[in-house]
Amino acid sequence: MSSEPEVTPEELAAVKKLHEQYQQLIEQMQGIIVGLDDVMEQMLIAILCRSHCILQGMPGLAKTLLVSTLSQLLHLDFKRIQFTPDLMPADITGTDVLEEDRTTGKRAFRFVKGPLFGNIILADEINRTPPKTQSALLEAMQERQLTVGDETYMLPDPFFVLATQNPIEQEGTYSLPEAQLDRFMFKLHLGYPDFANEIEICRRATTEYLCDLSPVITGEDLLQMQKVVRRVPVADHVYEFAVQLARMTRPEEGLLPDGMGEMVQWGAGPRASIYLLMAAKARAILHERYHATTADVEAVALPILRHRIIPTFNAEAAGVSTDHVIEAIITTLKQQGRTRANGQPARV
Repeated sequence: MSSEPEVTPEELAAVKKLHEQYQQLIEQMQGIIVGLDDVMEQMLIAILCRSHCILQGMPGLAKTLLVSTLSQLLHLDFKRIQFTPDLMPADITGTDVLEEDRTTGKRAFRFVKGPLFGNIILADEINRTPPKTQSALLEAMQERQLTVGDETYMLPDPFFVLATQNPIEQEGTYSLPEAQLDRFMFKLHLGYPDFANEIEICRRATTEYLCDLSPVITGEDLLQMQKVVRRVPVADHVYEFAVQLARMTRPEEGLLPDGMGEMVQWGAGPRASIYLLMAAKARAILHERYHATTADVEAVALPILRHRIIPTFNAEAAGVSTDHVIEAIITTLKQQGRTRANGQPARV
């Protein structure tokens, strides 16, 4: 068995406090946002794991409102970048400007920070801007720093990027390269609200409905919580479940469920295994548990794996989405686990 860190009373108290703050945050978010509890939880998980999200949904589904509301409740600096075809890297990173000192008459360059210097960044319609500008996000997302000229500037901490995409408009867009997609922990799908939720949305939007927000978690609290997440213990069988889940998406492993071998061109890499375990840890403490389970891994599998699996033409022609592939893999993996538990041989 793997060695697990000893749980201290202080860490248990921190988990309890985080759970209480999470409940307060969700309650206040529900005063503004209707019917997106799962998306809210996954966004907070990504922040606790020092990672980022990409959100795909139709216009008018409160993507911007969701992020700006979260930033208010976390008392963090919020910046929105509207990506357009003419946006240049310097427009988001910042640039050096030449200024003259009126007292001495000397001229000197001064760096003017761009909108990436914030805590929560909404990269709106990221696929509308050319790859040159998209790539400017790579260093910021991975290294949490920006290099402009000969100087390197550290970004604020915590730092969270939520990028949005419109799933139906393809003209004038630039698909994100796989290397950049892989740096997003979650790809969240935002669908239409159900009938009851849409009635509530209309009721709030067409009346004088107001909801006062008060910060629940500070930036310092978040930084401390990010440290607690890494200390959450994980049993060996949970490690095995997460790694096997990622490996089963790879066609060369020969582990795909029956009928799925022709549907997958490329599978998820090791970063997916890491994210599955980190997200499971964060989800566990949000639910006031100081240990991660296979149920936690299963709960975060879809948003972590769906953008890391490349379907074949056969899959697209048959209407088989990556979500269908992931669900089939999870079902197969759980069946194998039950078979092993009964002492029968199982395919591994």
